[in-house]
Amino acid sequence: MAAVLSRVAAPVPFLARLFGGVLLLLGFVLLAAGGWLASVGGSWYYALAGLSFAVIGGLMWGRLREAYLLYALFFLASLAWSLWEVGIDWWPLAARLDLPWVIGALMLALLPWLHPSVPDTDPRRLRWSSRPSQVLMLSLLAFVGVAVASWTRDVHALEGEIASASESGSASAAASAEGVPAGEWHAYGRTQMGQRYSPLNQITPQNVSSLAMAWEFRTGDMRGQPGDPKETTFEVTPLKIGQRLFLCTPHQSVLALDATTGKELWRYDPKVQGQLALQHLTCRGLSYQAPPEQGASVSASVGSDASAGSAGSAGSSECPAKLFMPTADARLIALNPETGKVCQRFGKNGEINLWAGMPNAQPGAYYSTSPVVVTRRLLIVGGTVLDNASTKEQSGVIRAYDIETGALVWNWDSGNPDVTTPLPAGQTYTPNSPNSWSVASADEQLGLVYLPIGNQPPDQWGGHRSAAVERYSSSVVALDINTGQVRWVFQTVHHDLWDYDVPAQPVLVDLTINGQRVPALVQPTKQGELFVLDRRTGQPVHPVREVAVPQGAATGDHTAPTQPVSAISFEPPKLSEKDMWGATMLDQLWCRIAFHGLRYEGRFTPPSTQGSIINPGNFGVFNWGSIAVDPVRGIAFTTPAVLAFTSQLVPRQDDSTMLVQDEGKPTGSLPALNENFGAPFASRMKPFTSPLGVPCQAPPWGTVAGVDLNTGQVAWRHRNGTVRDLSPVPVPIRMGVPSLGGPLMTAGGVAFLSGSMDNYVRAYDVRNGHQLWEDRLPAGGQATPMSYQDAQGRQMLLVVAGGHGSTGTKPGDYVRAYVLKQP
Repeated sequence: MAAVLSRVAAPVPFLARLFGGVLLLLGFVLLAAGGWLASVGGSWYYALAGLSFAVIGGLMWGRLREAYLLYALFFLASLAWSLWEVGIDWWPLAARLDLPWVIGALMLALLPWLHPSVPDTDPRRLRWSSRPSQVLMLSLLAFVGVAVASWTRDVHALEGEIASASESGSASAAASAEGVPAGEWHAYGRTQMGQRYSPLNQITPQNVSSLAMAWEFRTGDMRGQPGDPKETTFEVTPLKIGQRLFLCTPHQSVLALDATTGKELWRYDPKVQGQLALQHLTCRGLSYQAPPEQGASVSASVGSDASAGSAGSAGSSECPAKLFMPTADARLIALNPETGKVCQRFGKNGEINLWAGMPNAQPGAYYSTSPVVVTRRLLIVGGTVLDNASTKEQSGVIRAYDIETGALVWNWDSGNPDVTTPLPAGQTYTPNSPNSWSVASADEQLGLVYLPIGNQPPDQWGGHRSAAVERYSSSVVALDINTGQVRWVFQTVHHDLWDYDVPAQPVLVDLTINGQRVPALVQPTKQGELFVLDRRTGQPVHPVREVAVPQGAATGDHTAPTQPVSAISFEPPKLSEKDMWGATMLDQLWCRIAFHGLRYEGRFTPPSTQGSIINPGNFGVFNWGSIAVDPVRGIAFTTPAVLAFTSQLVPRQDDSTMLVQDEGKPTGSLPALNENFGAPFASRMKPFTSPLGVPCQAPPWGTVAGVDLNTGQVAWRHRNGTVRDLSPVPVPIRMGVPSLGGPLMTAGGVAFLSGSMDNYVRAYDVRNGHQLWEDRLPAGGQATPMSYQDAQGRQMLLVVAGGHGSTGTKPGDYVRAYVLKQP
């Protein structure tokens, strides 16, 4: 009898009790939270998992054999359930099984210490060779086998290839036709066509791996100065004219560098005036006017020995060529690219006051963050207004000024679109009309300027929008360059309630569609469309269909019954509970519960007081970086990103109470972001993330993709970037992260991107999207690279690395040039 009692009442060591107690606690948590999830229509797995953990935790207090065998069965059931939900897809599998696998591995590793007082000869002792231990080990190895299988293939990748590069001579001819020498970069997108394409071909897929840094320059302008808003960013794409580079910094300085050595030649400080309460502080770039009637032949001489003679032959102008710099205090300044001195004969003492005629004047509330459009005769200027602060903001007017005198020639106000003659003295433009904050494009042969238009604040409620606002919001608009009259408009979102303003520069390119050569415009959008239009008429070149969307807007508002969808679409798949993700099964469970607590019926789910999932969020599938297009082959290199946000409307009782606190709010007189004073609702908008700060949707969150614009087909797509600079442990795991900043394509068949959130610049083969090269950057590279030829005839790659305040990438002040190493 004593022997029998001894066999039943085996001693339970402290470690086993502790381990069992932890499993019991975990089980109760999962049972409670999993029960909640099941009660709202979600998966029963987590409640059953909690029950399993609780039972196994209890068995750990004296019946180890049963505990190990039951855990093995539980893990195998979890593996089967996970494969049923997501298939052989590593990151979703890892979120479901990481914690159970670690617990099982610990049970095996700690086995010798779970009951050390039991002799080795005692049959009650559980060994690694015992059947329950072996079954558990095999179940864990089964997951390892599935994991290895998932690592050998990417279920999200699209493999394919675009035809090989054409002869570079055609590209060079195209570049010359646009009036820009092949080795130069005269506008934000290299030309006013906005293609972000260099006709240089020295760098190829075969030799790009030998790129090395030629020089590095530091501007000395870092974010973090007193009064800086959270979104202080170094987003500039420098210009290259003659043998000089020209760029601007976040705090508005303008610099000229030697293009071969990186040596600073001059610096201009515009001395931004007054205390500005800004939402954004950035300068995406400068604009350049070549000397009149002499074009690129003289512009190319900037910084060379011929420049003095060119200046003398250009007439009496003090500035035969000009740089234009928009400042944060709403001025447009003209500078001499030779000296950095202000062109005093332009405007009033060298500048234009962009506050002229503007309603609701508030320092810092209006200015142009993007370079202006330069034509032979005019400067065309848009601007940004305060986003979602109130319904009494500045006008989104577009203005054209004489390029020599700075006199106002026309103004197009989307709130008063039919009258474009210069605003009479003493009058103001329409308050709160949709604006154009991004980069515009122009086709002077057609006489049209193409504007990406935003929406009227507030973004999330539109019950009081006028007919004109409804027509022009979230559209691309073509205006007559000479008069400002509307020639056509194409709306990308009807009655926008999601902050899906058109963020990207339209790309102008001639395509071959069904055997016919068509002058096209490609418009990337936040919601993931690439609309391809005939830029003469605004009619779709590739089909656009109207699709029914969720209904049921907030009180006093309405939703459009349909939304346009392009034949070329990176629309993210509709989310379901199975798509919820997290770093562990616990925060994935939190995301599942949150998913059921928010309103979501697919893309274009309206904002609500309950809170809605907006997928993609207003970060956008595409943003201000736009896309790069090879005009010779008619192909695009794109950087689709997908991050869901949440949007909750908060009823307002008055126009003064602060409802939404924003820690990034700048010091000054301006209200916090998304207060929407004057509207019936404020708005809380934030990324849809778990309590650990990771996205609630599974990766990849960022990809690169190649598109044949002639056929409208996506040829290939791959996840891009690592979490090295996003995770607590700096491990370069390639999960696919978003990028902010545009790509660059070259005639050599190589594309470049520096905007990924992991501080790398990378090169890709444009035929298939395969990564060819990368280099670590000293800060975030959220800008668009460019390429040029230096004085020695070498093709250079130029990258700006200064970080981005909103994304939290590392700040810096770096300008880096790369060149092929000599054999």
